[in-house]
Amino acid sequence: MTGRKPDPAELVPGGAFAYPVAAPRPTRWFAFLLVPEFTLLAFSAALDPLRIANQLAQQPLFGWAVLSVDGRPVRSSSGVAIPPHGDLSLLERDMQLMVCSGNRHVDSAPEPALAALRRHARFGGAVGGICTGASTLARAGLLEGRRFTLHWENQPGFREAFPELEPTARRHEVDGTLMTCGGGAAATEMMVAEMARDLGRDFAVAVSDMCLNGGDFHPRDAQRSSIARAIGSRNPKVLAVLRIMYAELEEPRPLEALAAEVGLSRRQMERQFRKLMNESPASTYRNIRLDRARSLLMETDLTLIEVALATGFGSVNLLSRHYKARFGLTPTEQTARRDR
Repeated sequence: MTGRKPDPAELVPGGAFAYPVAAPRPTRWFAFLLVPEFTLLAFSAALDPLRIANQLAQQPLFGWAVLSVDGRPVRSSSGVAIPPHGDLSLLERDMQLMVCSGNRHVDSAPEPALAALRRHARFGGAVGGICTGASTLARAGLLEGRRFTLHWENQPGFREAFPELEPTARRHEVDGTLMTCGGGAAATEMMVAEMARDLGRDFAVAVSDMCLNGGDFHPRDAQRSSIARAIGSRNPKVLAVLRIMYAELEEPRPLEALAAEVGLSRRQMERQFRKLMNESPASTYRNIRLDRARSLLMETDLTLIEVALATGFGSVNLLSRHYKARFGLTPTEQTARRDR
């Protein structure tokens, strides 16, 4: 069973809104390799931004082929089976081969998939992983010395299976030609970030808006909120500190006072945050305030100084410096995008 690679003209749907692209590059191709029990949400979140980009430009900026090892439909973790365009014989060197998997991330891809990945990489093809696809890339020996990520739920199991490899906590990572993401909305953000590099930020923002994604696709955001990570750790004192941080944003408490409130020394608190949150309590507190600042900028008409005071920064300059470091743009640029 072989199948047929789509004709690029078939991948340009009509639509009410257009965003012409001058002098586009040749069609950039992605091959999505589905393995049993892949996550349907993550797969569709990666593929549909490509369709939207073609629709906006009314040109085949992107092409895609959905593959399975044997060309037969693949059942997702939700029980929905997706019929592919064909089997691995459709894979071409200019395609970025993206592995789509789910909770059975370590053992779901059969050996022919691993062989295809190694062969594709050996001859210069680009690879990537969606949701937990990084596990298959690790089995194929393609992650050593590379920066990558996968869904946070599956990272502990990944570390057990591959103790020599360390995924990041970010929502998506791009290391050269290697693209990986934690799934869901992060898959959309990763694809839109690639469009920003290929076609310019304005076009990428237009695609992001069509996805109702808010125009943000910065890769440094963590997959989980601070409170979710602390709940996962089941550490009551770290949770207690975080509750205070969330409750007291306008006048941030000194770290010594936070530690004393929950019966820790500052050094003990620092050590526990480093172990459980992979960052200092000062960074966590600042990021909570910055997340609140972004919400206020996107959802209210407060002035910049009002936002700065409401989140404990005291001045617009201080807020702007930390905001750009975290989100890749200034508060002024953020509100300009909101008002488009």
